[in-house]
Amino acid sequence: MTSPTDTVLSGLDTGRAHRIYRHLHAHPELSMREYATADFVAAELDDLGIGNFRCGGTGVVGVLRNGEGPVVAFRADTDGLPIAEDTGFEYASSATGTLEDGTTVPVMHGCGHDTHVTSLLTAARALVSHPEAWSGTLVLVFQPGEEVAAGARAMVDDGLWERAPVPEVVLGQHVMPLRAGTVNISHGVAMAMADALRVTVYGKQSHGSRPQSSIDPIVLGAHMIARLQTIVSRELDPRTPAVVTSGTFHAGLKENIIPDRAEFTLNIRTFEPEVREQVLSAVRRIVSGEAAVSGAPEPLVEEVYAFPSCHNDPAQAARVETALRAELGEGNVSVSEPVMGSEDFGHLAEAIGVPSVFWMFGGFDLAPGEEAPVNHSPHFGPVMEPTLTTGTRAAVAGILAYLGTDPRG
Repeated sequence: MTSPTDTVLSGLDTGRAHRIYRHLHAHPELSMREYATADFVAAELDDLGIGNFRCGGTGVVGVLRNGEGPVVAFRADTDGLPIAEDTGFEYASSATGTLEDGTTVPVMHGCGHDTHVTSLLTAARALVSHPEAWSGTLVLVFQPGEEVAAGARAMVDDGLWERAPVPEVVLGQHVMPLRAGTVNISHGVAMAMADALRVTVYGKQSHGSRPQSSIDPIVLGAHMIARLQTIVSRELDPRTPAVVTSGTFHAGLKENIIPDRAEFTLNIRTFEPEVREQVLSAVRRIVSGEAAVSGAPEPLVEEVYAFPSCHNDPAQAARVETALRAELGEGNVSVSEPVMGSEDFGHLAEAIGVPSVFWMFGGFDLAPGEEAPVNHSPHFGPVMEPTLTTGTRAAVAGILAYLGTDPRG
């Protein structure tokens, strides 16, 4: 007997999906500046007859109603990254963007958000084409600014759930360096919380030949960074996962001048709220303590961003997992451990107190033992197929786990 998923996916227009993907891949935009992307998404929704509105600046929300039934939201993120693409694709990005400081940088979809948008638009087209197979309301959330943990909060603050129907569950997915055609789903914690901090270290400037007259912020900052690595290795239980990474360090203008300040940034990943607080507290204690030992002024520690936990409600994850296995096959769906990557997706559901489910789908043809380029790499280029079809099928299966009508009547 034909299932609702079979009905919805019949006649799937992969050619259109490929055209959408090529366009999005070649025209990425930086976080919270996805102006052309928002216009493109809105035009696609208009073409489908799906009412839509702008939200959170460059976010787009579509509301697809089809009779009585539950309300489900599905999110796709839209922003690119400041990376020079090196995939070799003939549709590779040559786009540029401007950072907040005015720097012009290359931009690419180095995290695969173009696959997310394409899959959700293609799923929406399939649902519009087969209204007999489902009933209820689907809220399509095309969210900006995921990479900077700003977009989900911006949409909520802009009245997302006052302007769109409130869902009973929020769904989402992400392409990863996994074998194309496969899906991983977690029960409980799916992705880590993340905190980014900027630390400004203050010293005393002097000529390089007179270090005794200085308080060297470069040496001091180096000691701080080295000591910060002991948080995970010496302050946390070895069975407790956490990451403390220093990704940038900037100081000085000339080799024979000891500068008066240095600046470095930190990226912190944790799974549990109490561990998060322990690590953040340790960072501030160590930074302050090292400065005091060196006779330096108190450093400035500023939050750059904070990602919430990405948590899959176990009961809802089991429901979606069953739908994914039925659609993609038992051998193509795995239950996975949480990953240290982070998402602001969780804020959409947390803001209204409803459960959420987030899963990963593969995007690479991999030989046994072969590793794919990781997200945020200049080489990150998912193959179009079966990646896009898998993303679309997974989206439809997840949606119909709540909105599908029983073909047996």
